[in-house]
Formats: sequence, C-alpha cells, structure tokens
Amino acid sequence: LIMFKLAKPIFLHVITPMHVGSGNDLGIVDLPIQRERHTGFPKIEGSSLKGSIREAFEQKLTEDVERIDLNLAFGLDDSDDSDKSDNVKKFFYENNHTEFAGALGFTDARILFFPVKSMKGVFAWITCPTVLKRFRDELNLCEPKINNDKLKFYISKIDKAICTSDEIKINGKNNGKIILEEYTFDTKTDKGFTEFAEEVSRILGVPELKDKAVLLPDDDFTEFVQLSTEVITRTKINNMTGTVAKGALFTEEYLPAETIMYALVMSSPLFLPNSIKKEIKNGHFAEESTENRVMSFFEEHFPPVMQIGANATLGKGIVSTKILNGSKENNKQEL
Repeated sequence: LIMFKLAKPIFLHVITPMHVGSGNDLGIVDLPIQRERHTGFPKIEGSSLKGSIREAFEQKLTEDVERIDLNLAFGLDDSDDSDKSDNVKKFFYENNHTEFAGALGFTDARILFFPVKSMKGVFAWITCPTVLKRFRDELNLCEPKINNDKLKFYISKIDKAICTSDEIKINGKNNGKIILEEYTFDTKTDKGFTEFAEEVSRILGVPELKDKAVLLPDDDFTEFVQLSTEVITRTKINNMTGTVAKGALFTEEYLPAETIMYALVMSSPLFLPNSIKKEIKNGHFAEESTENRVMSFFEEHFPPVMQIGANATLGKGIVSTKILNGSKENNKQEL
C-alpha cells in the first residue's frame, strides 16, 4: 500500500435511492451516476466517498480537540483562510502546519450486489464472477489479512445462474428457473457461492441476502447494471405561475435502494512534525500517531448510518455502513 500501512473493507447498504453524479451528459439521461469507464459498472469516486464520510464526521465531532483530530486524519480544511480566529485553524497556522496529507485514504466504492426485479420473491441481489474476483483481490490488499476461508468465491466463468436457495425459483427445486426483469435463466447451486452469500449476509445484518443472491455470467450482469437503474424525471415549478419553469424538465439517474457496495479505508501514521506533537492535548492522537491509532479513530467515529450524494433534502442517498474485521460492537464486524 506504499504510503498507507493498514487497509480495511467498509460496506455500504443503500437504503434510499442514491445519486452520486458524473455531471451533465448528452445521452438519454441528463444527470447520470458515476460509472467505471471500462466496465460500465456503477461506482462512487473515492473523492466523493471521502467527502461524504468527512461531512458525517464533522457533524459528529464538534469539540475543538475533536476537530483537530479530524483535520489531522482527513487533511486540513483551509477552504476559508480568512477565519484565523477559529481555534482549530489557529492551532495549525500558529504551529506552521498547514500543508500535509491526511492520514486516511479511500478507494472508489464498487458494486458487490445489485438488486433487480424478480418474478418470484419480489427482487434478487445479483453479482458476477468479475465482481467477486475484484472483491477478492482487494481483500488481499488488506492488512491485517482477511480470513478468506470464510469468504469463499466462485470466480470461474459460468453458463448458468447460480442461486443460493429456491426462494426466487419459479418451478421446483434444485435446477429450476428464475425470471429477472424480462429474462429467464436456468439455475444451478454452488456451495462456495452459497457460503459467501451467507457470510456477507451476516456481516451486513441483511438476512434476506443469503436466500436471494444470484451469481450471473458477466455479460448478463453488465446489462442489468447498465439498464436497470432508476431514472426519474424532475421539474422545477415557477412559484409565480404554479407551472413548470421553461426548460426545467430533466432526468436524473439513481442507484436503486438495496444496492450493496464496498470500498477500502486505508490509514498511515499522522504527518506530524516533532514541534507540534507536544501541542496535541487530550485528543485521540495525544499519545501516538501510528496507523493503528488512525484506524482506531476512524472505526470509533464511523457512523452506522450516513448520507451520500445529491438530494439529501429529498431523503436520497441514505446508507447503512459496516466495517469488516473490527470489533463486533455497533457497525463493526469481524470474520
């Protein structure tokens, strides 16, 4: 990890539809979501994710000593240089410590399971071998190492859908069929994928996942994540006339509720010159500035529920979170 010494996975379970936008587009959708260029899979840029997490920390940590810790971990927020009277900014400016990298880093959040409409069981969570292989590879970057024995993956090419149970099959048990959107798939079972879905279900606290997880071939999964997002038409009303404002009709794309994503949070020792170490008093980093201390700070304050993306006042982008390989308290899970 070069600069970073520790890395741990975090999971995001989308509770309400989420729009993390990529800007205006000339295509069918005016405001599309962020996607990987080479796969078309939805994602959340690491910068967008870090900004949302930092905002959640700022709402929670309000004391001066806590805000100093926050800036040391995430990087100094000097967007308003004029306010030198602020005690936190005064701490950094008076100690001539204003240019340093934050000790926390974040990868892009990637898709792990995507919800699609099912003829039986309302909906299913789909994934594919490419997604699972990338998830496995990213877990291998983590320090301390994740126990992969409990997260077994099926990453070979497949010619049939693999189901974890009969709950979404439309005709009989074992090798039945499933209908997702307007597509019909033959199915089979696989012990490794079933155990993987059960483990993720336990970590997330989403018991339905273990019975409704489906592993699809890569091409089928790609088509679903490109065509089965939510596209909403929105307008702006002219307050004077009560009608739609001219030119104010637009479409906006959302990642659907129940989507499951993951990212890595990484930590390094704090960038602290010896001259100011003695100035940190009573804070989380008063005794040491190691990567373990930084990760502990993140785990302690990472909220179990937060908001990501646009349209917060419309109730969009609410997600529940989990940290893998922490303690079993609150939103921290271990294998």
